[in-house]
Amino acid sequence: IDLLKEHQKDLKFLSEEEYWKLQIFFTNVIQALGEHLKLKQQVIATATVYFKRSYARYSLKSIDLVLMAPTCLFLASKLRNLENFPRMNHILECEFYLLQLMDCCLIVYHPYSPLLQHVQDVGQEDMLLPLAWRIVNDTYRMDLCLLYPLFMIALACLRVACVVQQKDARQWFAELPVDIEKILEIIREDYKPTGPCKDDEASAYLFSHDA
Repeated sequence: IDLLKEHQKDLKFLSEEEYWKLQIFFTNVIQALGEHLKLKQQVIATATVYFKRSYARYSLKSIDLVLMAPTCLFLASKLRNLENFPRMNHILECEFYLLQLMDCCLIVYHPYSPLLQHVQDVGQEDMLLPLAWRIVNDTYRMDLCLLYPLFMIALACLRVACVVQQKDARQWFAELPVDIEKILEIIREDYKPTGPCKDDEASAYLFSHDA
């Protein structure tokens, strides 16, 4: 899917900044509602991916965003056989349209598993894992989950965590059989709505080509 092309439908009426503000707002709505219902983070992340998938090929005006957000959570929680989600008729009806929009593709993988493996390889799990995990959660604000391999997203989040925690892992990243530029591209995309991090040294390290 050419997401930029698909977004043009909405960019006729919204600025790019307004478009991403809407995306981030409803990602936060899904997160807050999921936490209120005491759902696991993986369920909330799955719901967010459903939300992204549903609007990947269709305009934001195709289905009410306020209705779609809780419907995505309902579907994600139902797959885990959770019973504490309120059942409302309009959510049940919207679920049918959500399944159509996604072509009934309900399987979702997340960066959490590869992140655990990478953090174990780097070491200092107690210091890096909680922060890197939260950074992975933040990546769902954007469309990264639809654009990049999960292990690359995990590596990008780990790199940011290493910088924030002042863990020098440049040699470890340099030895990875991956394209470092792709990792930097993911970081740039994730920080696009807010701009680069404010600390000059951290910013230089994050976005430099020296792993």
